[in-house]
Amino acid sequence: MGARLNDRLHELGLEPLNGETEDRFSVYLSLFVRWSERINLSSFRDEEEIISRHLIESICVARILPNGITFLLDYGSGGGLPGIPIALCRPDIAVTLAESQGRKAAFLQEAVRVLSLSTQVWAKRAEALHVVFDCVILRAVDRMPVAVARAARLVAPNGWLALMTTDEDADRLKAKAGADFCWKQPMRLPGSDSRLLLLGQLVSS
Repeated sequence: MGARLNDRLHELGLEPLNGETEDRFSVYLSLFVRWSERINLSSFRDEEEIISRHLIESICVARILPNGITFLLDYGSGGGLPGIPIALCRPDIAVTLAESQGRKAAFLQEAVRVLSLSTQVWAKRAEALHVVFDCVILRAVDRMPVAVARAARLVAPNGWLALMTTDEDADRLKAKAGADFCWKQPMRLPGSDSRLLLLGQLVSS
């Protein structure tokens, strides 16, 4: 599986994963597929779709995230996307996975254990956290506009709000984040004509 992931990265003109990271992604993908047979981790069941839509996008986002991020929150992590790929690709970032659905949180705990990650799992609603993060990232979260407004409150001064979204929803989500964010030029995600990453920095008063 890891070799297929690297093949896909190569096809897209992207830097491949090193051997150890490739192996760890293979373990994560295998675990993701097995658990998806029992719980709804993703609407995609085919391994090639999971690689192309989930893993490739998450790896690219991990590489795009600005330097200097120490603590990152994956808000509504679901099956660990993009938080686990970020933890695998960016060991300089301490990742917290927030997921309130019990069975998905159990999967995250198992993935963190199997992959020997120092990543934390917060098995409650993300808005119940009482700390702020250098970066808060959201992807395919239920009631995304509401979640973005809540997630914005968890961003530290000068920290980043990262939104994996589409052209259609970009302006609406930026508005929900509030007026205190300065947004970078949207970055197109590979293999899609409409999906993008929005990066907004919270301007310190």
